[in-house]
This record gives sequence, C-alpha cells and structure tokens, in this order.
Amino acid sequence: MKKSLSIIALAALLAACGHPSVPTTYSSDNKVPAIFPDYTDVVVPSNIAPLNFAVMEQGTEAVARFTFAGGEYTYGDGKKILIDEDEWKEMLAASKGKDIKVDVFANNNGKWTAYKSFNITVAEEDIDPYISYRLIQPSYVAYEDLSIQQRDITSFEESTIYSNLSVSNEQEGQCINCHSYKNYKTDNMLFHMRQSYGGTMIVENGAVKKVDLKTDSTISAGVYPAWHPSLNVIAFSTNKTGQSFHTKDIAKIEVQDTQSDLILYDVEKDEVSYIARDENELEVFPTWSPDGKTLYYCSANFVYTGRDRDKPDSLQSDTAAPIAMETEMIQRYKECRYNIYKKSFDPKTRKFGERELVYNAEENGLSATLPRISADGRYLAYAEGFWGCFHVWHPEADIQIIDLKTGQKIPTAAMNSKRSESYPVWSSNGRWIIFESRRDDGNYTRPYIAYFDKKGKVHKAFAVPQKDPSFYTFFLRSFNRPEFMVESVKISPKEFTSVAKTEARKVTFK
Repeated sequence: MKKSLSIIALAALLAACGHPSVPTTYSSDNKVPAIFPDYTDVVVPSNIAPLNFAVMEQGTEAVARFTFAGGEYTYGDGKKILIDEDEWKEMLAASKGKDIKVDVFANNNGKWTAYKSFNITVAEEDIDPYISYRLIQPSYVAYEDLSIQQRDITSFEESTIYSNLSVSNEQEGQCINCHSYKNYKTDNMLFHMRQSYGGTMIVENGAVKKVDLKTDSTISAGVYPAWHPSLNVIAFSTNKTGQSFHTKDIAKIEVQDTQSDLILYDVEKDEVSYIARDENELEVFPTWSPDGKTLYYCSANFVYTGRDRDKPDSLQSDTAAPIAMETEMIQRYKECRYNIYKKSFDPKTRKFGERELVYNAEENGLSATLPRISADGRYLAYAEGFWGCFHVWHPEADIQIIDLKTGQKIPTAAMNSKRSESYPVWSSNGRWIIFESRRDDGNYTRPYIAYFDKKGKVHKAFAVPQKDPSFYTFFLRSFNRPEFMVESVKISPKEFTSVAKTEARKVTFK
C-alpha cells in the first residue's frame, strides 16, 4: 500500500513540474520505436545538446521516460520529446560511461502502446563544443543566399560567421566556401569568396586580410585548404572545375576537375610555390598529419588524348583547350579515380619528399577523396565512391577508415547508409567523426556524428541535435563542409564584410 501511494505521489509531483505521467495501462510492442532523428542505441558525447526527437509511430501523443543512475525524467509534447536542457546535463553527468534507458509510449485513439526500450550510451569523452558549416541550396547552382554558420553543439545556439548577402546585390552575386581552421582554433582561419569582391579571407593571429592567391604561374587561386599545424603556411589545391548534370541518373550532378595541382602558401610573406604539378595527374584535397611532417592528398592519373606532348602546357595556354579538356572529362568521367598519396615534409627547410602511395582505390574500381588524419596520426578517414572527386551526390559513397599502423580497413557500416556520406572530419581528441550525409531524404546533406572508441571501433552515427526535432524536415538548406572547432569565431560578420569590400592583396609566386 505504501509503495502504491509513493508511485501516485511521484506521478503527481512530475505532473506539477511539467513532466507527463507514464501510462499505467498499455499493450506492449516488442520493437524499438520509430523516432526522428534516430537516436536509438547511439553513443553520444558527455557534453552534447539534448537529443530531442519526434515519435513516428501511429497516434497523436507520446511520452518518453529517461532512466539514469540518478533517477528518471519523463517528457512529451504531442508526439515530440523535448528534453529540458538542465535536466539533460544532469543525466549526462550522471551517466558517463553508462547508459540512459529510454522507454517510449504512444497513444493511438486512447490506447497506449509501450515499445521496446533502447539505450543512449554516454561516452567518457567530450566533443569539441563548436562546429561550423556552409548553408547552401542543394542544387549547388544557385547561391543568392549563402552563409557560413557556427553552432554550439553543447546547446542550440547558432550564429553567422559570414553571409554573402552582406555584399551581394541583384547584379553581382558572391559564392563563399571552404572555411578552414588551424588546430581547431579560430585565431588562424580562412574562407574563400568568389565572383563579386572575390578573394580569400585570411585570419592571421586574429587579424583579418584579404588575398588573391591566383598568380600567372598557377591555374587558379587556392581552392581546398589545409593549415599546417605549427607553421604559418597553408597547402592548397588549385583547380579548373566544372559541373555536368544527369537527366536520368539519381546522382544528378557530376563535378569534375579538368586540371589540378598543389601549392603552398606562406601566410606571412604572401608567397606561393608548387608542391605537386604533374600534367597527367589531378592532385587535390591536401591534409597534414598532426605532427606536420607529412602531407596527404589525393591524385588521379588522367591522360588527355588531345594533349600535345611537344608542348606540355598547350592545354593551359590555348584558350580553346580548356573547353576541349572539359568535354573529354565529361565523356570519360567514370575513368577518373583518385588514390591517396603522401609526401614527407621538413618543417625547417620546407622541402617535400617524393610521392608515396598510401591507398590504391583505383585497383578496386573505386575513388578515394577528402582524406583526414586522426589526432594520434594512426587513422585515415576518407570518402569513397565509384569514381570522381565529388561524392556528395553519389548514393554509393561511404566513409572509410584505414588503420595506418596495420594498413587494414576498419568496418564502418555503423556510420554509413544506403545514401551518400562525404567529408569526414575528426574531432581534436580523435574520438568523434563528423560528416555530411543525405540519408534522410536523398536531397539534403545533414551533419552526422559517429563515436570512434579507443579500440578503433566505429559506432552508429546520429544527427546533430536540434531544438525542434522537425527542423531537418522543413529546413530547405544543405549543411556543407562541417568542421569541428574548440572555440567560436570572435571576428564579427560586420568586420569580415568591411574587409571583403577592400582590394585583395596579390600574392607572388616563388
């Protein structure tokens, strides 16, 4: 009798505090409930924002009970489960290295159903508190409204780093892309601006400048960047890039480089020099090892049949040649497959060694792109598809990981889906990987995070949480190039805009 009274008292207390009561009469369904986003049986950081979700089972009402070492809380707002932020922090703190048990109940026409319990495992390790990403329309052909945003993923706070609307008008638009940071910090960072007020915005020790990285000796300005972890130099690819569009293929878009090389930019001297420049190789996507002594990158061997071998640069100098190259690439795009290579680097002399093969994707009929090295230097994450350098529209594309110590691939099925995954980035402690995925609807890329434990095992990925669980359903923008940060960007959008409107400094070729 006393036990029954205490349960009744607890239910009354929870209701008074805004916590719904768990139904006492229900039927059981021995399946895990369908929820969106899918947070069932995931491993999450001990400092992540609340995993709010919607119950997708039949009915008009739902209640979820969260049981943890310190007690339990219940939530329900229609079919949405909206977790109090302070209570969520309490649950996380009490559950490090343990599970939070979640029971979901759904009400359909007055009849309650209890679904199979699932767990949310709280890892011992935190995650970097900030991420940044570009918001873009998913067609990648319209960019009237682009912005680079930053998000505190320990809460739901989001702010704008820079928006192209600050300088664009009806006559002149601006594309922005490729935000990048040195050692996950924001006092040394960059992003590109194309077309109107074009240039690369460089933040050097907290001071902003705008540079033009195109020289008479390079095929383009810098494109894909990689900050050296200790020196004030940045590796870039330089690319001649084009798009073609499928009329029937589900992939929709092919993005191809007809030419690409690698350059090194000295931030202090405003000088660029070549790292790799082979007329039959398409070198792209540089990235440094954490000790700064190795540069990894991707390269595809692609020999144009129309090249005049007596004039190696004829395709670059002849104004008609780039069109011919683009046409040939479009015709042969499935032949273009990238492998992963590396070059040793001496930080004292700034000299690079010879190219060494790290992973031969081509021999397996695949193409590897966007390599990133874990914080301990042991693991290589990358995106892999059937061909090409731009896998975000390729449904078959997955994230892969190689153990550089053993040379073996690590199983990554837990983080992948039947749709495209691309752009993997390690957290600063090497325990988390953020990437972009089209798994939800095939059209929009959204940021997902997967736990990578100390034993080298990949766990089920989960969507970056939003305050409203229906956010991803109705937000008509893609999240592009998610990057981890240990701190927020301190420079205001207004200051970036002011510098954006100035003349870009010309760099020199060394």
